[in-house]
Amino acid sequence: MEQYKRMALFAEVVTAGSLTSAARKLGMTPSAVSQHLRALESDLGLSLLHRSTRKLTLTEAGARYFEGCAAMVVAARSAEQALARHRDEPQGELRIAAPIGFGCMLAQALAPLQKNPKLSLCLLVDDSVVDLIDERIDIALRVGNLPDSSLVARRLGVMPAQICAAPSYLNEHGWPQHPQDLEHHVWLGGAATRNLQLTGPGKVTVDVKVPVRVRATQVTALHALCLAGWGISVAVSEDDHKALANGSLAPVLPDWKLPDMVLHAITPRRDEQPAKVRHALALLADHLTNYAT
Repeated sequence: MEQYKRMALFAEVVTAGSLTSAARKLGMTPSAVSQHLRALESDLGLSLLHRSTRKLTLTEAGARYFEGCAAMVVAARSAEQALARHRDEPQGELRIAAPIGFGCMLAQALAPLQKNPKLSLCLLVDDSVVDLIDERIDIALRVGNLPDSSLVARRLGVMPAQICAAPSYLNEHGWPQHPQDLEHHVWLGGAATRNLQLTGPGKVTVDVKVPVRVRATQVTALHALCLAGWGISVAVSEDDHKALANGSLAPVLPDWKLPDMVLHAITPRRDEQPAKVRHALALLADHLTNYAT
């Protein structure tokens, strides 16, 4: 490694034309520069420069060696500039893993990234947990509590949860008036039972455990089942909340609130993130802030 530093120093001396000018540019003393040059020549076993009180002249060996040293310096500076662009301008492939049902949210939140022609996007949308290292994932979205991990987690925001059902189902089976009424309804979910913690008027908290009669492993399927009137579900996706807004789904027990679901962004690295990751995280956080208000 020291040899490469001395090669760069030699190239700087030749370009500057004198030890004094090179020393000034490198922030060194002329004697220190001279010592490094002598050490380089000693290692090579060749004289690189003819020194006089008036000027420096390259030897034949020095002229040939300078070409390689100068090319090395140019390559190093080019690499630094590429890293600077990578740090400051979104480019390369951005790989994001997210649960099924987040596709619409990601498309909306990350829309400004379309303005970066050097950036490509790959979305791995799957409810199973992917290996960030093996799949070269830049950002993984996770909902709820996180297990201890060596990965880096950043809280992006919260997603409101609301019990809901199709008006057709509620008109046929009745509208629940109290959390305990939920035990007598058909429930949609991904597990055999669903534990609900509801906070109502006066900050009263009620825990309800309901059996799930209709199960699906994907939120898109649960959304479709709920719209079709199969039973009661918990609205978590943007499709659910859009259906609540347009009346396709109706809120159940609107005065009783479920805990908001926390959305985290997981990244596999702790050091400085490239521009593509920083920009994507900022857009996601901003979108969720507007979404929750």
